[in-house]
Amino acid sequence: MDTTAVVEEVVEVAQLSLATDFTAFTFWVASAVMFMGAAFFFMERFTVKKEWQTSLSVACLVCLVAFWHYLYMRAGYMGELSYQEAGTSPTELRYVDWLITVPLQIVEFYLIVAAVTAVSLGLFWKLLAGSLVMLVGGYMGEAGVMGVDAMTGFIIGMIGWVYVIWLIWAGDAAKAAAGAKNENVAFAFNGIKWIVTVGWIIYPIGYAMGYLVDGSDVSGLNSLYNLADVVNKFLFGLVIWHAAMRDSGVSKA
Repeated sequence: MDTTAVVEEVVEVAQLSLATDFTAFTFWVASAVMFMGAAFFFMERFTVKKEWQTSLSVACLVCLVAFWHYLYMRAGYMGELSYQEAGTSPTELRYVDWLITVPLQIVEFYLIVAAVTAVSLGLFWKLLAGSLVMLVGGYMGEAGVMGVDAMTGFIIGMIGWVYVIWLIWAGDAAKAAAGAKNENVAFAFNGIKWIVTVGWIIYPIGYAMGYLVDGSDVSGLNSLYNLADVVNKFLFGLVIWHAAMRDSGVSKA
């Protein structure tokens, strides 16, 4: 087999798809950003105080897991996988990614507060439970698991999301962050709190557009999800990195 010819063919196909398909373009962008984020957070974890290293390690894992799944989601959307038709939504792969990365991100609320003060382990389990209800409900509705229809799955998922929102705005997580009395923890907590509140609302909107409204646009839905993942995963980690650098007294100037 001529390896050079194979590589040239892959590049040619990629260039064609990027030039004619915006959704394919967003899959490539998301893959690149996730890889860059994983490498960046891994290297930077060694420059901050040890109390923040776990948080940056988790941010690295979030991007690394997302990068791995985006390789397959992109391939599936472009028809390179035998079990998926080109141009269709990689729902199962996307939820496998979310089931790993979203709980890790939610747990970051616990980790950044625990970096500077004692926090009840109960908060960890509450955040984890809320995120899992949100994701499992959404997946059951989208995939029709156990006969759950799209609306029922949407409602279950929203209950989990609203519970997480309550925890970080007025519940135990918010109280723990306020009790930490650390401006850098407050910066990170408030930053990712707004990302989860505003940035993550894109997902239920996308769900409604794709499964609760007639005439759904699969390509548009995937473009929306891809760009949202870029912001909500990489920016999420970047906020924590900035707070860790400030708290560690490290300057990049």
